[in-house]
Amino acid sequence: MATKKQIILPFLVIAVGAAGFVGMSALKKPPEEKEELDTTPLVSVEAVEIKPMSFAVSSYGVVHPKYETELVSQVNGEIVYLSEHFVKGGFVKKGDILAKIDPSDYEAALIDAQANMASARATLVQEKAFGKVAEEEWKRIENGVPTELSLRKPQLAQEVAKLNSSEAGLKRAKRNLERTIIRAPYDSLIEARNIGLGSYVSMGTRIGNVLSTDHAEVRLPIADKELQFLDNKGVDSQVVLTGEFAGVKQQWPAKIVRSEGVVDNTSRMTYLVAEVIDPYGLNSDNSELRYGTYVTASIDGTHAGLVAEVPRHLVVNNQVATLDSEGKLRYKDITIVRQIGAKVIVSAGLEQGVNLITSALDYPLEGMQLALPDNSSTDDKSDDPKATQLAMEEKDKS
Repeated sequence: MATKKQIILPFLVIAVGAAGFVGMSALKKPPEEKEELDTTPLVSVEAVEIKPMSFAVSSYGVVHPKYETELVSQVNGEIVYLSEHFVKGGFVKKGDILAKIDPSDYEAALIDAQANMASARATLVQEKAFGKVAEEEWKRIENGVPTELSLRKPQLAQEVAKLNSSEAGLKRAKRNLERTIIRAPYDSLIEARNIGLGSYVSMGTRIGNVLSTDHAEVRLPIADKELQFLDNKGVDSQVVLTGEFAGVKQQWPAKIVRSEGVVDNTSRMTYLVAEVIDPYGLNSDNSELRYGTYVTASIDGTHAGLVAEVPRHLVVNNQVATLDSEGKLRYKDITIVRQIGAKVIVSAGLEQGVNLITSALDYPLEGMQLALPDNSSTDDKSDDPKATQLAMEEKDKS
């Protein structure tokens, strides 16, 4: 039979445990209340700027002379003189003497031709006198009918022909003598010289090659779709050529003087020809533009009116994402008139000052509430072009 102590002890243990639990519960702090989080997506924006713009069409090409002439000998003989300027890379003026061929034989031929013409002229005078004598004699003969032969008309015609032939021979002899002197046909740069002092040349022998220095030309390929942005298909448009000279980037003014008028079978391009005046700066202060230089060209085009430039990656299906005055996402349809590199030119659909969203959205929905970071209303350094485009595509799917 249990004792009184055995009966009371369990109840005492339970009472002590309950008191300890109550005490521990009293010491525990109540949970802190959590602040409500703002889950509104943050975006960065860029204000749209509407401004006037004139289009320019870009191209490229290699500088060539407007005229290139191969000098050849027109007579035979030995080279007896060479100009000190008649060297590769030398500059000469129009009419400058480049070389001389031994003129001795041609001077002698000129003297012969002059003598022949003098003789033919004297014979003609004599024959005219014979004709007058014959005519006077026939007048004394009554009932006589003179023939042309008796009046020496055929002999006179023959002497006239001989005189004409001698005059032609004299002109030929003078021309051959003049051809012994090789002159520059225009202001030129000597590209090549193929003869030396003492060389013997025949008719048709190559003497050298010269390039004109008054004007240079650049053939500029233009895609057919780009011609719409040029006035008068580019003819008479101003051009700025850019290239390097002596390791420094230089620019030269030029002008489109003509179109070649055909589409190239290989490249499917139309070629415009730009002309540069005084490319070597011989008669002006222009920087030297050497033949063979590769240049890029910017051709002045049509006036586009009031337009906006928008990064190309922000446009999907001719729409862009904007932030309205209430901070909500709005998609706007735009009209694109041209694409230039990483930008597109928009002529309609945007107004001055509209906030264009330049950052990415995970799940974009028309009319969803958005927010701007405190310091990022105009900060677009963290733009992710690829992510923005993916977000726009996600919007189309939704």
